[in-house]
Amino acid sequence: MDGVRLHRLGKHLIDLARQVTTDAGDTALTPGEVAVIEDVFKHPGSVVTEIQARTGFAQSHVSASVSRLREQGLIVAAPDPADRRRTRLSVTDIAHRAIMRRAGRPADETIAQVVGEEKAERVLKLLGELADLLKM
Repeated sequence: MDGVRLHRLGKHLIDLARQVTTDAGDTALTPGEVAVIEDVFKHPGSVVTEIQARTGFAQSHVSASVSRLREQGLIVAAPDPADRRRTRLSVTDIAHRAIMRRAGRPADETIAQVVGEEKAERVLKLLGELADLLKM
């Protein structure tokens, strides 16, 4: 498999994961906001410059996304005890529960819609094996 095919596969898997983990009634977040909240979820207590470094987004983009996520009640900010000029960010409890609930949704139905019922079991087994091999 070449890099382009691997990239396409990764993008397709991300699109499928997004279908599994979102509902029509979910709050609509931009892809940038999703990346920021995922980063804060993985790295609670981060500051904007750390999120910027990990995501590769411009600091102004991260700051704007953080502002919108705070307005929606998905991220909270607290002063850094070591340097009160800095703000540490974490996901709210409600956002944490929503992320965990969505992350636990089974992918079976979405995979079956894409490859058909007869191939879905094999695809799910292969994806599980791939995740194990990649230590995910």
